[in-house]
Amino acid sequence: MTRRHVSIVIPTRNAGQPLDRLLAAVRNQDSGFTSEVVAIDSGSTDGTLARLRTAGATVLEVPAGAFNHGHTRNQALARCGGDFAILLVQDAVPTSRSWLSALTAPLLHSPLVAGTFARQRPCARASRVTAHYLEQWIAAQSEPRTVGPLTAEAFERMSPRERLAACAFDNVCSCVRLSVWRDHPFAATPIAEDLEWARDVLLAGYQLTYVPDAVVQHSHERPVTYELQRAYLVHQRLEALFGLTTVPTMMSLLRAVAATIPVNARLASHEPHGRARAMLRAAALGVVQPLGQYLGARSARAGREFMPARGV
Repeated sequence: MTRRHVSIVIPTRNAGQPLDRLLAAVRNQDSGFTSEVVAIDSGSTDGTLARLRTAGATVLEVPAGAFNHGHTRNQALARCGGDFAILLVQDAVPTSRSWLSALTAPLLHSPLVAGTFARQRPCARASRVTAHYLEQWIAAQSEPRTVGPLTAEAFERMSPRERLAACAFDNVCSCVRLSVWRDHPFAATPIAEDLEWARDVLLAGYQLTYVPDAVVQHSHERPVTYELQRAYLVHQRLEALFGLTTVPTMMSLLRAVAATIPVNARLASHEPHGRARAMLRAAALGVVQPLGQYLGARSARAGREFMPARGV
């Protein structure tokens, strides 16, 4: 029998030594697929390109600073063969040899399934605050689900939160049917290309499946300024895509900060090391995350920017 082929797309930039773990995990999968790695790099200077080529990856390059979450992925996907392409980020490491088989199984089972996405678990050294917020995301839950298709009328009847929940999809680790992607490529957008794609393919008559048996380890301890910019951009997009505003007024912003700081501080107080520094970061996140949500949604409604946000 001819083995099916899957392409594995990884956007990279200064991935460093952890990239070796990802590439080894991909290489050691037990599956009925042949595979290729297609990396698209935006200006690495740390040896990432050499690591990729040594591992046999196809490497595409775009200029430093030219990365765009949707357009850059489209450039790589256009070079992919086979029926399916798995989208990974450079530090999302599969945790088992059955990851690839689990992620592709729903696509093999039903032609209605346009894409699947994997479960994310925090890295071993993740802070308690980081682990807590990851646990709230659909891509950290233990139960599988399939959503769709959606009619435009059903989508309009949903509340903004219901729309987001239905369209949850995450390119930290996902798999897309390439024939569907060719008809519905990712939008060129600074963030949330996965959520926009999910909405569009669900409305086009397809289904999306969450696969908790396909697990990657992935989390970040990002600078507070980065988290502010990320929250701002994400909530711009949530308002534009789903009409979702989580922090609509200045009063709700004050309430959100007052509620979030104690939760974060309580989590940080249980850190085994560097507790004082963790408490300070937790308190700062308790301010900037609600602030980013407030400013981002307000920016989308007003049609103008309230702060610069680049490189997220």
